[in-house]
Amino acid sequence: MNIGIIGSGTVAQTLGDRLLTAGEAVMISARDPDLPKDLGQRGILPAASVWATLNFDQGREAAAGVFAEAAAFGELLINATVGTASLAALGAADRADIEGKILVDLSNPLDFSHGMPPLLAFCNDDSLGERIQATYAGARVVKALNTVTAAVMVDPGRLGEETDLFVAGNDAAAKSWVTEHVLEGWLGWSRIVDLGDITAARATEMYLPLWLRLMGATGTPLLNVKLVVAA
Repeated sequence: MNIGIIGSGTVAQTLGDRLLTAGEAVMISARDPDLPKDLGQRGILPAASVWATLNFDQGREAAAGVFAEAAAFGELLINATVGTASLAALGAADRADIEGKILVDLSNPLDFSHGMPPLLAFCNDDSLGERIQATYAGARVVKALNTVTAAVMVDPGRLGEETDLFVAGNDAAAKSWVTEHVLEGWLGWSRIVDLGDITAARATEMYLPLWLRLMGATGTPLLNVKLVVAA
C-alpha cells in the first residue's frame, strides 16, 4: 500500500521505518524535504530526502516530497506534523487528495511558546482531530497513536507487558480497518480501546499533560497506561 505521511520529524521517520519494514511504500513530507531538523540538545534529524535515500538504497520503497506530493501519493494518509501546524500542512495539499481517504491523526496541539511543560493550544470542547474532520468532511479521520512516544508506537512490546492504545473517529469501518491493519498488523498492538466518535479526541489529546508529567516522574518516555476493569 502507498502511505503518505504528512510530516518528516522523529515520529514520521520512526513510523516510516516501521511501515517500510512491513513491506509498504512510504513517502514522508515537509515544506522543504532537503532541510534537516535541528532538535536542539537531541541533535540534528536528517532531512526527509536523506531518510528516503538511505531507505531506498536498502531496497525499500521510500520517498520524500512536499506535503501535497505525500497527500497525492498516499492511499492511506497519516498526520505526523506538529499539532499546531497540522491544518496548515494539510492545507498545502489538494483537497481532492485528502477527501475520501482514511487519515490517521496522531498529532497533539501542544503549545511550547511559554516553555515547558507545554500547554494545549485548544482543548475541553475542541480537539485537533475534530478540526481536521470538520475541515475535510469527506475524509475518514481516525485519531490514534497520540498517547505514546514514537518508539513505543512502533514497538509496543518493548514495554515488557501489554498496554492499551485508544482510537476515535466517526467512521466505524475506518476505525476497524486502522485497528486491524495499522495498529495490530503493522505495529503489533494487541489491546485497543475504541472510545467512540471523533469528539473522544478531546480526551486523548488532554491526556498529554499527564503523559508529560509521567515522563518527568519516571525519567523516560517509554511508558504507557493499562486499563484494568473490575470483573
